[in-house]
Amino acid sequence: MPKQPVSENPSPAALGFAMPAEWEPHEATWLGWPYHPTDWPGKLDAIRWVYGEMVRKIAPGEIVRILVRSRGEQALARRYLERARADMRQIEFVMHPTNRGWTRDSGPIFVRRRRPRRETAIVHFHFNAWAKYHDWQKDRRVPETAAKLLRKRLFNAEHDGRDFVIEGGGIEVNGRGTLLTTEECYLHPTVQVRNPGLGRAEIESTLERYLGVTRFGWLAAGPVGDDTHGHIDDICRFVNPRTVVLIREPNRRDINYRPLAENWERIRDVRLEDGSRPEVVPLPMPAPLFFEKDRLPASYANFYIANAAVLVPTFNDPNDRIALGILAELFADRPVVGIHAVDLVLGFGSIHCLTQQQPR
Repeated sequence: MPKQPVSENPSPAALGFAMPAEWEPHEATWLGWPYHPTDWPGKLDAIRWVYGEMVRKIAPGEIVRILVRSRGEQALARRYLERARADMRQIEFVMHPTNRGWTRDSGPIFVRRRRPRRETAIVHFHFNAWAKYHDWQKDRRVPETAAKLLRKRLFNAEHDGRDFVIEGGGIEVNGRGTLLTTEECYLHPTVQVRNPGLGRAEIESTLERYLGVTRFGWLAAGPVGDDTHGHIDDICRFVNPRTVVLIREPNRRDINYRPLAENWERIRDVRLEDGSRPEVVPLPMPAPLFFEKDRLPASYANFYIANAAVLVPTFNDPNDRIALGILAELFADRPVVGIHAVDLVLGFGSIHCLTQQQPR
C-alpha cells in the first residue's frame, strides 16, 4: 500500500473538521490486544478475559478493530474471544506491533466534517508514553497505520513546526465545541511535560486548529495513582452536550479529597460554547484499591460509550451499584453494563483507557 500523505495546511478546523462526541454513532472501536506482562503483574491471563467481555458487549453495535503484533497473537486473541462468545463477524485484526495496549492514548483520534461531503480524518498527536517512559516508538505509529488501512486523511499536529503531543484520555469533548482537560496533565512545569515551553494559550490555540473546539474548561488534577498525571477521563466526562459527571470524594481524610474538591470549585467557572454552565452530576468513588504500596486510580468515570452499551468499570464495591444507577439514568438510549476492573486497574488504567472510537 502506498505511503499515506500527511496533510499540513490548512488545519482540520479551517476545513470544517471537528472531533465528535463519544456518544455519537461509531463505525468501530479500536483496541490493542494485551501482551505486556509488566502492565498487569501476574494478571495477564485474567486481563485477556476482561477484553473478551468488553468485545462481547461492544461488537453487537459496531466493528471492533484489534491491534495485534503477529499472526500467532492474532490466533491467541481469536481463541479467547471465541470462548467469550464475542461475535467474530464484527472483529477485524490489524497487524501492528505496539509497546502497550492503551489505545485511548496512542490510537487514532478522529475528526469529522459534513460539508462539502461527509468525511472523517485522523489527527496524529505524536504519543510519547505520557512523557514518562522511553518505549513509545511503535505506539506512535498507530495513527499512520490506521490512516493507511482506512485510506483516511492524516493531519500532523504541530505548533510552530514542532510535534504537538496530547493523549486521547487527556481531553473530553461534547461534540459542540467545548473541551475539558486538566492543568496537572498539560500545564505542570516539571512533571511529565508533553510540550515543553507551551502554556495555556498555545495549547488551546493548537487544539482549536486540530479538533475544532472553541471553549475550554481546565480542571485541577486527577486521583492519586494515575500514571498519566491527570487525565480527564478519570475525573469528568460529558454524558450529553450540556451535562457532565464529576467524581467526588466525601471522606476528608482520603488523599483524593483535596484535589477532587478543587475540581468541584473549578467546574463552577466552566462555560459551554454558548456561554452557559454545564449541568454537573456527582459520581462516587470506590473505596481505595492498592497494589502492594501503590494506590490505584480506580474511578467510575473511566467508562466507555459504545453504540450498543455503556461499559462501566466496577470494583467489587458498594458504590458500584450507585454509579451504575446514576449512569443508567443519564444514558437512557443504551444499556449501562458493569465490567469487572479490579484486575484491569492494576495497569493504572481502565476501560476508557483501552478503547478509541472511530466515528461513523
